[in-house]
Amino acid sequence: MSHGHLAIPYNTKIHGGLYPNKVIVISGSVTGHPKRFHVNLKFHGGIAFHFNPRFDEHTIVRNSKLNDSWGKEERQMPSCGMCFSPGQSFVIEIICEQHAFRVDVNKHHVCKFNYRVPHLNQIDTLQIEGDVALHHVQV
Repeated sequence: MSHGHLAIPYNTKIHGGLYPNKVIVISGSVTGHPKRFHVNLKFHGGIAFHFNPRFDEHTIVRNSKLNDSWGKEERQMPSCGMCFSPGQSFVIEIICEQHAFRVDVNKHHVCKFNYRVPHLNQIDTLQIEGDVALHHVQV
């Protein structure tokens, strides 16, 4: 658990890996003139979940990178639209459900991303990079 302004890029270990009902909480704010940022849930074989708001494309890309290759991008926008805006604070909650990551932003459901890795407990690193200021991270 970390407080204050955290350095970007941000990396932290997820001790014990992920499991159903585990929640990761990220609070921060978007910078003044953002292009994009991403949150990665990583394991030794790649990226299990890549959550990538892109202001330059007005979308939120979700994907995974397994065996050095990116999978099929998911780009459909949530009904609430782009839930991030320049200069605005946010709280991202990534909830490990039975078959998918559920992402809520500021208490609004944004998307689900079906697991593409067989073992959640392999996921051991949280990485955040891009046009954000981080205030608090809880894994």
